[in-house]
Amino acid sequence: MTTARGPSRPPAVEAVLVAVRAALSGERDHAVLAAVVRGVVDEERERLREARVPRTVDQLAAATIEELHARDRSWAEGLAAAINATGVVIHTNLGRVPWPAAAIEAARAAAQEPLLLELDQRTGRRGRRYRTAEELLVALTAAEDALVTNNNAAAVALAVGLAGRGGGVAVSRGELVEIGGGVRIPEIVRRAGARLVEVGTTNRTRAADFEAPLADGRARLVLRVHRSNFRQEGFTEDPDPAAVAELAHARGALVVDDIGSGALLDTAAVGLAHEPMPGERLAAGADLVTFSGDKLVGGPQAGLIVGRGDLVARLRRDPLARAMRPDKTTLAAIAATLALYRGGRAQTEIPVWQMLSASIDRIRARAERLATTIPGAAVVELESTVGGGSLPGETLPSAGVALPEPSADRLLASLRTGARPVIGRIERGRVVLDLRTVMPEHDGALAAAVRAATKAAE
Repeated sequence: MTTARGPSRPPAVEAVLVAVRAALSGERDHAVLAAVVRGVVDEERERLREARVPRTVDQLAAATIEELHARDRSWAEGLAAAINATGVVIHTNLGRVPWPAAAIEAARAAAQEPLLLELDQRTGRRGRRYRTAEELLVALTAAEDALVTNNNAAAVALAVGLAGRGGGVAVSRGELVEIGGGVRIPEIVRRAGARLVEVGTTNRTRAADFEAPLADGRARLVLRVHRSNFRQEGFTEDPDPAAVAELAHARGALVVDDIGSGALLDTAAVGLAHEPMPGERLAAGADLVTFSGDKLVGGPQAGLIVGRGDLVARLRRDPLARAMRPDKTTLAAIAATLALYRGGRAQTEIPVWQMLSASIDRIRARAERLATTIPGAAVVELESTVGGGSLPGETLPSAGVALPEPSADRLLASLRTGARPVIGRIERGRVVLDLRTVMPEHDGALAAAVRAATKAAE
């Protein structure tokens, strides 16, 4: 007796290609299309060797189209829009803070059409690369000139290079910090081709400690680094910025002041410690000040350099400046963000300042409304932090909801893996959602996500 067997070979690649083209909407590159079809046919060949049920040409065409659509969506992997309910305002793992609407629109417009990036509209000749952002920085900080790089680490490296190959860079031992991602100030100095000259001690450095290396020529540049991501307490002393600048300038040396997060509004006005501002450090004698374009400025990731015009001109001519320059969308977005400061609209339209300045009464009222939509939720008083390497140890009073669940870890995971991921924290054995870091327009989506996650965790 003979037993019927299925086909030993799958349909031809060309047959599947014809079926795919008939079913697809829109054009596809032939080489890519053929490669995907060959992969699907090869997979079918393996299935047939395992005596699996053979698929028809139409089924193989459908599998091909599904793979093509998966490739179309692959850019979004890891970029799921999440709700930050951690209470950490500048959350690095969540992309720090949302951009202002004006910055988003500016970036979209810059990406969508040609723009006068390096073309002088008046003369028709090549001009300076999108000067608008730099002119706004000059206006906001009273600097002579400004330069935008792709991040603050790049800005510091570029500025330190002014010491020259093998030139000494004096840094207080208390400021030899790691600025994130394993990047350390001594390494930045070394990679810039300069030589690190350590002065003072870890906990106490005075202006006089800089005098000897400046006097004997070991240091051509003083680098001051704001301790923006940790705090020293106890028996400590920091040198006066103006006194250090006076000593350096008397010996012909330069002063570069890296202030990290770079507040353009006074953080003390929202109940936090005062964070150094670029204009203040320039007024205290710094030749250049570097800071971030995101974090407390609240725009896209960028490094901002402000200060003396002749020094900025030298940095602009540095071959490394080209490797560190931002693209047109970043330049447009940072300019739009800075324009909000220039127009007096930063606190009301830049998300980081909206979050920092939100009143506890308003946050508590939102928490009370939210709790009524989530079974078993309770309103709780919380403390939010700034995050992002800014204002270490500083907190702001906040409010949110605590969620009932026997396993807080399971509920936290369910929230994180939902269709609209919600990132919260566990406090006193309960999942809490801090509303200071949730934009008010997302309260409804947050409630829906919590209800779905609670059901999934049951």
